[in-house]
Amino acid sequence: MSFGSRAQVAMQAYGPLCVGIDPHPHLLEEWGLEDSVEGLDRFAATCVEAFAGKVAFVKPQSAFFERFGARGVAILERTLQDLRHTGSLTILDVKRGDIGSTTEAYADAYLDDDAPMAADAITVSPYLGFGSLTPFFAAAEKNDAGVFVLAFTSNPEAIRLQTATTSSGMTVGDQTLAQLALANEGAEPMGSFGAVIGARVAHVDARRLDINGPILVPGFGAQGGTVEHLRELFGSVLDSIIPSTSREVLAKGPDVIALRAAAAAANDSLSLL
Repeated sequence: MSFGSRAQVAMQAYGPLCVGIDPHPHLLEEWGLEDSVEGLDRFAATCVEAFAGKVAFVKPQSAFFERFGARGVAILERTLQDLRHTGSLTILDVKRGDIGSTTEAYADAYLDDDAPMAADAITVSPYLGFGSLTPFFAAAEKNDAGVFVLAFTSNPEAIRLQTATTSSGMTVGDQTLAQLALANEGAEPMGSFGAVIGARVAHVDARRLDINGPILVPGFGAQGGTVEHLRELFGSVLDSIIPSTSREVLAKGPDVIALRAAAAAANDSLSLL
């Protein structure tokens, strides 16, 4: 099954919520863990126990593992492997973007089904040109994986770039969405190439949101994104959005039952969409 098909199945089974695994130093401290490889290991293992087979998507943030070097990356590898075949799909948040053989190497590292760090999907950046993402798309198609492309992010510095007008007359962000729609054209039930759009972004052309693919929506929950924001921004494509939360759920750790309850509550709130 393609990633688009698997994503739809997971959303129907568990709801649309994505829970991030973000082992930030302050969260490790709040959980009573040391800011160390050992603390990271315990944090990640607890998240797997809490969320595997309980939510549709789990999104490890690679940087928080990479900061511990090779031992942290080894824990990331195991985390991804432990989540496989549990019913939950992994979205590895790496935001990679490069050209040529380097992009091909990144694609092999994260999307090849036999790679140690294989994920169901990854996040990528289009700002070296949308065409530079071709190796990611090719690897995703070969391995039934997914790719989420940054389109509109909520950080203040992004507005000037993402709303800049291109020679086509569209903004950079809108053109990214248009190109994703072309890449997903004809896919059923939906394509495997998604967009990343922040929950609090206000400058999106609603006519461009129908990309026939999933839309990852970070910023839901503790970062201020509400059900009302989602309904207002994504009203025409609500069935395709994957709202993502990290801090609001992870703040309930390290108790596994409390983490599951927080994720369930967030998922329940999305039933109001």
